[in-house]
Amino acid sequence: MSAITTGLALESTTVARSKNIGSLSQVSEQKTAINTYGDVFTVPDYTFKQVLDAIPKHCFQKSLPYSLHFVARDILAMAAIGWVGTTYIPLVQSQALRFVLYSLQSFGIGLFGFGLWILAHECGHGAFSNYPRVNDFVGWVLHSYCGVPYFSWKFSHAKHHQHTGNLQKDTVFIPWKKAELLEQSEHDDIFEIVHDTPIYSIIKLIGQQLGGLQLYLATNATGQPHPGWSKLGKSHYNPNSPVFDPEHYWYILLSDLGLGLVATGVYFWYKQFGLLNMAVNWFVPWLWVNHWLVFVTFLQHTDPTLPHYDDSEWNFAKGAAATIDREFGFIGQHIFHDIIETHVLHHYVSRVPFYHARDATDAIKKVLGKHYRHSDENMWKSLWKCLRSCQFVDGSNGVYMYRNTNGIGVGA
Repeated sequence: MSAITTGLALESTTVARSKNIGSLSQVSEQKTAINTYGDVFTVPDYTFKQVLDAIPKHCFQKSLPYSLHFVARDILAMAAIGWVGTTYIPLVQSQALRFVLYSLQSFGIGLFGFGLWILAHECGHGAFSNYPRVNDFVGWVLHSYCGVPYFSWKFSHAKHHQHTGNLQKDTVFIPWKKAELLEQSEHDDIFEIVHDTPIYSIIKLIGQQLGGLQLYLATNATGQPHPGWSKLGKSHYNPNSPVFDPEHYWYILLSDLGLGLVATGVYFWYKQFGLLNMAVNWFVPWLWVNHWLVFVTFLQHTDPTLPHYDDSEWNFAKGAAATIDREFGFIGQHIFHDIIETHVLHHYVSRVPFYHARDATDAIKKVLGKHYRHSDENMWKSLWKCLRSCQFVDGSNGVYMYRNTNGIGVGA
C-alpha cells in the first residue's frame, strides 16, 4: 500500500475515533464536520439578508474624489521611491550595497503597486465609485499596468464571489478531493514519493508565489477542469474561453489590448532608459505584485478551519463564511487597503468600499458569531502551515474539511 494511501486510511480511522465525535449529539441538528484540528465545525444557519441588514447604511456610500486620492497617493509613492532610487543609488560605490538598495527600491514600489492592484479590484466590484464607466476605465488602466487583464479578471472573479467554497462552481483555489489525490498518486510514482516531503512543499511554495498568478491566468490552474478544453483554451486571454460568457468576448479582447499597450510601453522604457532601470522600477515590482496577490488570496481562502461544500449543500451565506480575515500590520491596513483584514465582509457585500469595510465588519460579526473566522497569526507562518496541512478536502455529508498526509492534525 502506498504511503499516501496508508496515511489516508489512518486518517479515516482517526476521524472515527476523534474525541470530538462524541460531542456531535450535543450540537444542534445543523450539519457538522470535523476540521483539521479535530474540532466540530457547524454549518452556518443565518441568511444573507440578516448579514446585509446588519451593515450600517453609511458603509455603502462611495466617494469618487476620495477613492481617486488613494490612486494618486499610491502612484506618487511609487514615483517618489523610483526617483530617489534612480537618482542616488548609482552614487553608491559598493556593488553589493547597490544590489541591496535596488532590491529595497523594487520591494517598496511593489508594495504600492499591489495597493494599485487592490484599487483596480475595487473598480471591478463597483466599490470605487457610483460611476460604472469611470470604474472600468480606472480599473482597466491600473490592472493593465500591473499585468492583469482587467475585464477577464473582473468576470471570472465575479463568478468566484458568486460561488465561493462551492467545489463544483467556484473558479479558483479549488482543492483536491481525497479520491483525486489517490488517483494522482497511483498514476505518478514521483508524486507518490515526494508529495508529503518538506522539499516538495518548498518547491511548490516558490512556484506558487512567483508564477501562480500567471499560471492561473494562462491556463486556469486551480480553477474548474472544463473537460474537453486544453489548458491554453481555458486561458483568461482567450475570448472564447469557457471561463467567460459569450457576451464577454470583446471585453476580453479589450483586456488583452491593455496588456499589449503596457508591454509596448515597457519595451520602449527598456530601450530608452536601459534594462536595469526598467527591471528595478517595473519588472521586479511586477514580480512582487504577483507574489502579494497569490500570498493574500491563498491565505484568504485556505485555513485548517475553513470548509468547502458540494453544490447541493452550498448557499451564498455559507460560502461567503468559508473565508478568513488575517492581520498584516501597517502594510495591510495602510498600503494594502485592508483587503486582508476585512475579506469576510468583502465576500458578503463586495460593493462596500474598503474605507468603510472595518465598520461593516464590526457590524456583521454580531450575525456571524462563531462562524466569523479571524487569525492574528504571523501570515508567513500561516502560509507554511496551510501549505502543509491543507492538501485536500474530505467529507461525507456535503461538507468537506481540509486534510493532509503529513501527520498534521486529524489523522496524525
